[in-house]
Amino acid sequence: MSYNKQHFTERAHIIKAMSHPVRLFFIEELARQERCVCELTEMVGLDISTVSKHLSVLKNAGLVVDDKRGNQVFYRLQTPCILNFFGCVEAVLNGESETTNCAC
Repeated sequence: MSYNKQHFTERAHIIKAMSHPVRLFFIEELARQERCVCELTEMVGLDISTVSKHLSVLKNAGLVVDDKRGNQVFYRLQTPCILNFFGCVEAVLNGESETTNCAC
């Protein structure tokens, strides 16, 4: 495989979008079910503008999509396969990376 800078830059963009604990939580929560911004705000105890910024980062990376319904905006996970990556991360955290096939 040759080095394709654009391809790896795009990968880094997605990984960078996930590189915050709140955004990781949102990804896992939105994998369970669709949530409105107000619910996510209550869950993490942050102000709505901060939550909206985090969701915007995830949306711009193509990980979540939104749906405006009246005065509320609902988000859902666009790419559930990203959870496979989390399984590999958990294997590393648990010291299982050498014995676990992380080719998810």
